[in-house]
Amino acid sequence: MTERSLTDMAGLAARHRAEKRFRWYGIIAITISLGFLAVMVVSIGSRGIGAFSQTRIALSIHFDEAIVDPLGKRNTAELSRSNTNALIRASLNELFGQVQLPSERRALYALVSIGGAYELQAALEKRPNLVGQTKTMWLTASDDVDIFVKKGINPALDPALRRLKPNQISWLESLQQQGQLQRKFNTSFFTNGDSREPEMAGFLGALVGSALSLLVCFAISFPIGVLSAVYLQEYAKKGRLSRIIEVNINNLAAVPSIVFGLLGLFIFINILHLPRSTPLVGGLVLALMTLPTIIIASRAALRAVPPSIREAAIGLGASKTQTTFHHVVPLAMPGMLTGTIIGMAQALGETAPLLMIGMVAFVVDIPTGILETATSLPVQIFLWADSPERAFVERTAAAIMVLLSFLVVMNLAAVLLRRRLERRW
Repeated sequence: MTERSLTDMAGLAARHRAEKRFRWYGIIAITISLGFLAVMVVSIGSRGIGAFSQTRIALSIHFDEAIVDPLGKRNTAELSRSNTNALIRASLNELFGQVQLPSERRALYALVSIGGAYELQAALEKRPNLVGQTKTMWLTASDDVDIFVKKGINPALDPALRRLKPNQISWLESLQQQGQLQRKFNTSFFTNGDSREPEMAGFLGALVGSALSLLVCFAISFPIGVLSAVYLQEYAKKGRLSRIIEVNINNLAAVPSIVFGLLGLFIFINILHLPRSTPLVGGLVLALMTLPTIIIASRAALRAVPPSIREAAIGLGASKTQTTFHHVVPLAMPGMLTGTIIGMAQALGETAPLLMIGMVAFVVDIPTGILETATSLPVQIFLWADSPERAFVERTAAAIMVLLSFLVVMNLAAVLLRRRLERRW
């Protein structure tokens, strides 16, 4: 074997070793990335899983007519404003009759959330025939009780951690032994708006606000983005001006989102005087931020359509407009929709631009239109994370889980849509 052959074999072996090393580098990098992802998911999941259950206390409530409906009118509006706190206190006093001191009574009443009174008011509004009856009602426990129960009723726990007095712990033990203290699925987390009380807080208002903002964003960014891409790709003359526009669009896709928030604050609120903290303004700002992504993705989809499609249509006598909108755009639409969904998913997770236009307000009611005050899911997470109440920690993590779920679903939808509708040329 010649010296040159030996050299070639040694070089080939070195290239194979380098290729194997590179492959292992890639495997190690992917493994590390998946490890960090697993740590994040486990960390968020372990903190947020508790928010999907809520401690409730069963009390025998006597809907005393003299308290809730002294005039006997059975008016639902008046029943919804009745003094149901007195009913809860009367039930607790009957259950723990040995409690006499005012300070102990206050500690006893603190076991039930202030939202329990609203739950009784809602029940009376829905069923006025409850007046005069005695029913067992499962009422929401306070946040301190909820945290304590989820960690286990342990009297030996450090008092600085449990934040409950010894007599409150003994009352909880008594309720648990009688089957009047249970953890149930937390439906209010999915059906309520925001609240100062963590046990009553829900993300529905923020979710609806995000949905309305995305609806406005899609209605504006998709048609403008697609038409802009069609013009730049199919009609615009290739010259200095078109190159400048293309470079600026690519640069806008990399601009920090907070800049779009400042732009929206200046134009939509300060100049146009649109209502602050509304999905309308939020959707407009998100549309500005999403437009470059949609334009770039749409142009790429248009470029992927083979020139033979255009040539065949023109050869059969179709005009430029007919060729573009009857043949090219329909074939490029799957790619356009994929880019739009990815852009919308990015907009769903944005917080900074919405903070700049005032969608950081405390909103209890569920918005029903784009002109009503609202917040968004990422902003709601920001507000809860900044709250000093310990019970908001698990609410924050649970809301992050919900947001990540929506982002995963939207990205999966983009992938499936592309695979299902994409043409192979």
